[in-house]
Amino acid sequence: MHFTASQIAAIAGGVIEGNGDAVVNSFAKIEEGHEGAISFLANPKYTQYIYTTGSSVVLVANDFIPEKPLKCTLIRVEDPYATVAALLEMVSKMMEPNLTGIEQPCFIAEGVAVPEDAYIGAFAYIGKGAVIGAGAKIYPNAYVGANVSVGDATVIYPDAVVYHNCKIGKRCIIHSGAVIGADGFGFAPVDGHYNKIPQIGIVEIEDDVEIGANTTVDRATMGHTLIKRGTKLDNLIQVAHNCVIGQNTVMAAQAGIAGSTKIGDNCMVGGQVGFKGHVTIGNNVMIGAQSGISGNARDNSRLMGSPAVDMGKYVRQAALSKNLPWMFERIKDLEKRIVELENK
Repeated sequence: MHFTASQIAAIAGGVIEGNGDAVVNSFAKIEEGHEGAISFLANPKYTQYIYTTGSSVVLVANDFIPEKPLKCTLIRVEDPYATVAALLEMVSKMMEPNLTGIEQPCFIAEGVAVPEDAYIGAFAYIGKGAVIGAGAKIYPNAYVGANVSVGDATVIYPDAVVYHNCKIGKRCIIHSGAVIGADGFGFAPVDGHYNKIPQIGIVEIEDDVEIGANTTVDRATMGHTLIKRGTKLDNLIQVAHNCVIGQNTVMAAQAGIAGSTKIGDNCMVGGQVGFKGHVTIGNNVMIGAQSGISGNARDNSRLMGSPAVDMGKYVRQAALSKNLPWMFERIKDLEKRIVELENK
């Protein structure tokens, strides 16, 4: 990686303030900047660091107004966070090896066609009837079961597992240790024990979805568990059978979704959020970390707490709870005074 500030501005559609010939060869957080690095300022909490950063170039918003002299070159863009994400993606693609072909030993069932530009790593398993898309990459030790379809340019990293009959769209990323299509948790109590309910459905993952490491998406009892286009799931998430997660929803680590829950489009879910089964979450809903969702949520809701309530109400409750010890002592004092008055 070796770019000048002018080249980066041209790529990002930004405007330079400072030395356009400043050379960039790495990325760094603004508070850890060093010569040759490019950083970005998107969160106002980090504004102080722009005056001391060692980074050669910093991406800032168009409306940023410095209050002190700056040592770095600025590139003004509409959205610094989105711009640095696009630059990181560009550099990542430049650095990533373009793997193609079939490594040995691996197992590819008879009749499975592997496109010339696809990659099958050593010790990978491709089951009977599987369909592998153009440019797909199946890394070593990955398992793709019978009749699975893997879309064009999708990447399945080492030790990921995709059970039989599941469908994965184009340009998806399935990280290591993820399990797609394991049985849903279905058991019927009979005479003091539990009989397993066969899980005969599938998992369907639409285009441009990312599934984090060690995340599990269970197959449906009947029908399908569905992850819609553009959704991004972090590591260590549990998605139970027959759930539906809408388009462009993002979910942080350790969230757990019980069966038949439906989550809408463009939602943001914090870490360790738990969803009760059979609830419906609307579109554009934001849920704070460690919340417990036990009921339906309307479009555009902002929720936090367990059980979850409106985020504004939760903040007020949290502020009041800090005063509980003082309030308790105050009540005891008032009760004592009342008794004294009554005795008089």
